[in-house]
Amino acid sequence: MTTGTAGLDAKVVAALGEGPRPEPASALSSSLTFGWRALLKIKHVPEQLFDVTMFPIMFTLMFTFIFGGAIAGSPQDYLPYLAPGILVQTVVMITMYTAMTINNDIEKGVFDRIRSLPVWRPSLLVGSLLGDTLRYTMASSIIMAVTLLLGYRPDGGVVGVVAAIALLLVFCFSLSWIWILLGFKLRTPNAVMGVSMMVLFPLTFLSNVFVSPSTMPDVLESVVKVNPVTVLVDAARSLMDGDPDGGAIVVVLVMSAALVAVFGPLTMRVFANRT
Repeated sequence: MTTGTAGLDAKVVAALGEGPRPEPASALSSSLTFGWRALLKIKHVPEQLFDVTMFPIMFTLMFTFIFGGAIAGSPQDYLPYLAPGILVQTVVMITMYTAMTINNDIEKGVFDRIRSLPVWRPSLLVGSLLGDTLRYTMASSIIMAVTLLLGYRPDGGVVGVVAAIALLLVFCFSLSWIWILLGFKLRTPNAVMGVSMMVLFPLTFLSNVFVSPSTMPDVLESVVKVNPVTVLVDAARSLMDGDPDGGAIVVVLVMSAALVAVFGPLTMRVFANRT
């Protein structure tokens, strides 16, 4: 009996290997791995790219040629005002897909499998945000390419455009923490979509994305001016126009820090309770 047990132990050791136990993945390594996982989803489900390819192109073309003549006299005259606004609106709108990704993982049981792995627990969330940041960058690049093809020439040059996109990415990264929290709290991806659209549609359309607030009724103008998206558009527009608005830029950075400071810990608490 002892000989048989020893033989079985030897087989188990041989199957598991006799080498040193590998070191656990670091927080950075596991976060990058989950970020890569988010990108691999696009490879297997390329339809996910519609929100960062076709939608930005459709929005830019429709609003340029439908509203350009009525608002500014011609699409070419409207582009300098529209381009920064449509850039902000499109990228802010697609931040909700972060919540849908998390909610899908929970619904399909992938979340339970991941939480059993010996990795830094928040790496799943951080990796998802890193993957989505690349999606935001892709959408921004596509919008800028389309507007340039239509004749837009930003006075701020490459530096101004890159700075505006970087500021937009910082804000969207911070805003995504709200959607992750919703992804944990809501039951289905459809519920996530519905709640997100209820928030994002008023937030992006009741702003200065398409027209100046000075053309609106006084009450509506007051509401639009305190809209965070309006401040973000002002900052991005000033950078792309080559005349940076320091006040607006600082406010955007403060808002981004506040979003992370408030919703980051709340999201992590919900995440810890769930796991």
